[in-house]
Amino acid sequence: MVFLGYIWIDAQHIKMEMSKSNAHKNGRKRKPVVFNSDMSDRDTKLSDLEVDGDEEALLHNSDRNDRHPKVRNGIQGELGNVALLLFLYVLQGIPLGLAGSIPLIMQSKNVSYRDQAYFSFVFWPFSLKLLWAPLVDSLYLKQFGRRKSWLVPTQYLLGFFMLHLSFTVDSMLQSDGQKGPDVFTLTAVFFFLAFLAATQDIAVDGWALTMLSRENVGYASTCNSVGQTAGYFLGNVLFLALESADFCNKYLRFEPQEQGIVTLSDFLFFWGIVFLVSTTLVAILKKENGRKHHSKKKPKEEAHSVMETYKHLFSIIKMPTVFTFCVLLLTAKIGFSAADAVTGLKLVEAGVPKEQLALLAVPMVPLQILLPLVISKYTAGPRPLDVFYKAFPFRLLIGLEYALLVWWTPSVRQEGGFPLYYYAVVLLSYALHQVALYSMYVACMAFHAKVSDPVIGGTYMTLLNTVTNLGGNWPSTLALWLVDSLTFKECQGAPGQTCGSIEEAGLCVREGGTCITTLDGYYVESVVCVLIGLCWWIFFGNKMKRLQEESPSAWHCRGAK
Repeated sequence: MVFLGYIWIDAQHIKMEMSKSNAHKNGRKRKPVVFNSDMSDRDTKLSDLEVDGDEEALLHNSDRNDRHPKVRNGIQGELGNVALLLFLYVLQGIPLGLAGSIPLIMQSKNVSYRDQAYFSFVFWPFSLKLLWAPLVDSLYLKQFGRRKSWLVPTQYLLGFFMLHLSFTVDSMLQSDGQKGPDVFTLTAVFFFLAFLAATQDIAVDGWALTMLSRENVGYASTCNSVGQTAGYFLGNVLFLALESADFCNKYLRFEPQEQGIVTLSDFLFFWGIVFLVSTTLVAILKKENGRKHHSKKKPKEEAHSVMETYKHLFSIIKMPTVFTFCVLLLTAKIGFSAADAVTGLKLVEAGVPKEQLALLAVPMVPLQILLPLVISKYTAGPRPLDVFYKAFPFRLLIGLEYALLVWWTPSVRQEGGFPLYYYAVVLLSYALHQVALYSMYVACMAFHAKVSDPVIGGTYMTLLNTVTNLGGNWPSTLALWLVDSLTFKECQGAPGQTCGSIEEAGLCVREGGTCITTLDGYYVESVVCVLIGLCWWIFFGNKMKRLQEESPSAWHCRGAK
């Protein structure tokens, strides 16, 4: 998404919607997509997972042909499991939504863009969880349960950590004239929260496959998509709205007050309690591996060790076609980094209320649901990357349009805020951006499903999705890092003073001067990024398209058995 903090949920939401749309095309492709977050449900033997996909299709066919009531009404007996999965995914989205709101809060406190770059590392754990997912899959206490061995302690840590943070976060965000928020500590604590949420995601994704029966396991992707989105919405959009005094005074109160209805510390404390209570109930009341038909598969669940999984990953990366594709994925999003990472922060800097930016995500939900379904009709064929190639320059142009939007924003601002037509323009720009973003991402996901070796499909898909996410993370962090270096300011009204840093800018103001921006690094970045993206499209876009012409054997790992 365009605004920093929404990037994570966009990738997750697209991934899960893609899994649902692919299910209409091919039952076998549903499983690898569901496994993206879990790395490979290692003990559930990946070759078996592919068979399970076919078996699930057979079950549905049997339902249609034989009218077997057990398959048709199977979900009725598993509503409790579906509700539990949905709740666990909602919990997962809460700390990530909060992490997404912090950059907007810090921007309103005039932190530097280099500080924002530091904090952007908080969004990396979900892209790097491939590194420790095999450990979560393979190391556990058999008596307690394979997934609960990680889920319970991870959620307890999340709960206790959020409770502790509720007493300290205000001091970390406190800003005075000389010192801004403690960005380093904020980055460390929210990185740890994101790491725990990513670990919880691995455990829940794996548990979903054994908690639900085969004919209903497809509901896991729905729980993931709806739960993560709802949790992120609660931790980001709803929190920013209730935390804003302006929003609460305007829409929710009869008498204005200086603070919003909820503070960050209150929000953290409440959800810390929810984590602790719900985790205790799950640990005591929910039994793992209760299904008899799963017990028959236990011998197969020990098929792959941790080292074997890492060997599979290494053997995949060594293949020339995969290596080339990974390099292209890691560099393809450089051209979009300024628009994706900096635009939202620039709008906040220009005076747009952060809660209003967050609320713009609400009318986008129907579009985000429909887009994968529509786009998948064009990516279901043998050449899905053609859609990626065609959407690429369109998304580059939207980056330039975002720069014009930021430039136009200060001139539209009025005493009471921004007029309605301004938000309509922002919403339209955002919608166009979503069309291009979803077109590219769904095309990539379709190609991943097309080329993944079915013998190790879960590992293969997860590796490609990890590289895709990293290809968006590192350019965004770099773009934030370079904004201040490319920005030039001068101190007017205080001779001899400069505005090269926050400290120097503060000294300029104390001396009676004003810092004036003579060249905004965001505009420099926007142009440079678009030029880099255009060069990538011209010189490497066709190379990416030609990968579709490689034979299936070029993508299959010979070492996998």
